[in-house]
Amino acid sequence: MSTAFAGSWNSLPESLTPWILDVVESMGHTRMTPVQASTIPLFMKHKDVVVEAVTGSGKTLAFVIPVLEKLIRREKRLRKNDIGALIVSPTRELATQIHSIFSAFLSSQLVTQTEDSDVPLSPEFPLPLLLVSSNQSSPAQDVERFLSSGADIVVGTPGRIEEFLLGRGLGSVNVKELEVLVLDEADRLLDLGFQATLNKILKHLPKQRRTGLFSATMTDADAISELVRAGLRNPAKIVVKVQSKKQVAGGGVAQKTQTIEERRIPANLKNYYISCRASEKTVQLARIISQEIKTHDASQFIIYFATGACVDYFYQILPDLLPAGTNVYSLHGRLSPPVRTRALNSFSTSISTPSSPSILLSTDVAARGLDLPHVDVVIQYDPPMDPKVFSHRCGRTARAGRHGRAYTLLVDREVGYVDFMAVRRIPLQKHQYITNDRSTGEDEESQPEDPGARLFLQTVRAKLLTDRTLHDQAAKAFVSFVRAYSKHEASYIFRIKDLDIVGLACSFGLLRLPKMPELKDVNKDCWTDADIDWSTYAYADKAQEAKRSAVLANTTEVFGAEQAQRKTLRIQQKKANAPWSVKTDKREEREIKKEKRKKKKQWLKMQPSDNIQRDRKRTREEEATEEEDWSEMAREERLAKKVRKGDVSQKTFDVEFGDLP
Repeated sequence: MSTAFAGSWNSLPESLTPWILDVVESMGHTRMTPVQASTIPLFMKHKDVVVEAVTGSGKTLAFVIPVLEKLIRREKRLRKNDIGALIVSPTRELATQIHSIFSAFLSSQLVTQTEDSDVPLSPEFPLPLLLVSSNQSSPAQDVERFLSSGADIVVGTPGRIEEFLLGRGLGSVNVKELEVLVLDEADRLLDLGFQATLNKILKHLPKQRRTGLFSATMTDADAISELVRAGLRNPAKIVVKVQSKKQVAGGGVAQKTQTIEERRIPANLKNYYISCRASEKTVQLARIISQEIKTHDASQFIIYFATGACVDYFYQILPDLLPAGTNVYSLHGRLSPPVRTRALNSFSTSISTPSSPSILLSTDVAARGLDLPHVDVVIQYDPPMDPKVFSHRCGRTARAGRHGRAYTLLVDREVGYVDFMAVRRIPLQKHQYITNDRSTGEDEESQPEDPGARLFLQTVRAKLLTDRTLHDQAAKAFVSFVRAYSKHEASYIFRIKDLDIVGLACSFGLLRLPKMPELKDVNKDCWTDADIDWSTYAYADKAQEAKRSAVLANTTEVFGAEQAQRKTLRIQQKKANAPWSVKTDKREEREIKKEKRKKKKQWLKMQPSDNIQRDRKRTREEEATEEEDWSEMAREERLAKKVRKGDVSQKTFDVEFGDLP
């Protein structure tokens, strides 16, 4: 399949400004794509547009060019505190990319004029441009830059634009002359997370403006239900589809017919899936990369994971599983803006070769809109939680007519996801299990377990044993993945009860299974913890290890004291919980002895006083009885003290000494 084009730039109904056309051609875009040929004339003729086209189809230029043309053709120049165009994108990375494209056009013009110049306004005047989502400036600094230099075009994310227009910039930034509003990746911007912020921005903008909504996955329901809220008036809807011919066997002998298959992914993208066991998932990931390097000379990869914790963990262990010389970068939303910017710039500008490939590990933060033209392969280690993101992920390759390949790893019953994607017009082709150790059949479940999975487990465990921090990261990544999996939007396919969690723990290379509810009723017969002394398993960081040792020593000391206390309490509890029959026998025995002592005293009083020798005579039995009485009284006094201190309850005292039946 070849990429379709829609004629030269000179074929537009209204000719482009010469210097804009020169910049477009210098970028290598000698012909228009269908989305550009359909959108640019309408947008330039003051029409609102809703544009849906596959990733890599040229949507960015489809709004950049009309914005520039509208502003440079104004009869009256914008004042210093006016803005003429507002571009809103869902992520900081995409806003930065859009800003760079505008900069590429405007930096080509060196002719400048002042506001009071008597020289006629030149169409080649470079428009001031402002990015309000830069990690190098604060909202207050954005307003200061605007007041000092002005900005005809403002690009940013919803939160920063709201602060720029309605926060610190309220009263300083004038939007009455706004010509164009563009919502890039509109389906994402129209999500609930941005709804309140976007509403405030739209209410603040003038109604007499042109509005464009652009996305690769904007369904009819999405667009129509939000058009009124977005303020579009009688919009033109542009849907650019990718179609391919599919051979279908006919009724006669050797007869075949051709049908047209619609796709929501680039025409030059080969989209594969590989079915494997949960324990073989990471092994397949490493083999895909090695095979692509050897077979297709691939040099740039993007690997998508479900969570930022998974990105952090695999960033540590993957270099030991990949060919030497591989450069690995990580990107996810929990990183600070400067770190995210550096990682993306380093990956996009890296000089990658098959002998020194570059791999970006990322979450969905790098799934939408980013133009990384040299990406050869996209691997989805985890299918996205939101199925709409699938096409955005694999669309990071095969952009602007280039060829690319995408792989998705599916575990066991997750192969039902293939039919689910087919309904969404995203076809996936089965790829054989990659191995040198076993045959490959249609039924992967009938195959023996891959020996490479156990070898991988040993390799990763050896890596983890060098630093306890890696073990902590592994456990955190594993738990975060299981939690995310349980909340998958396609829950009837990705069911936590069908997931081989123990096998998944092998693919993560865990030393032991963490304590979590999902593992409560799981069969763990095939799992063996690593043979390790956890009391001596240390952190590589000396400060962190010193802290762990101090906590361990304190815990041991406290544990010893707690053990002694628990032993005393157990003895007391044992007495308090003695059988009722035993307590009754002891109470009756004490009553009998007490009665005997009372009768003896009465008898002695009745005897003659001259019988002194007999009065003083005591038998050994009487001495023993008196000693026992004293012991009983002393014990009673000790227990009474414990009652006063609160160590023993009053009920226990009463039961012991006969005050309760």
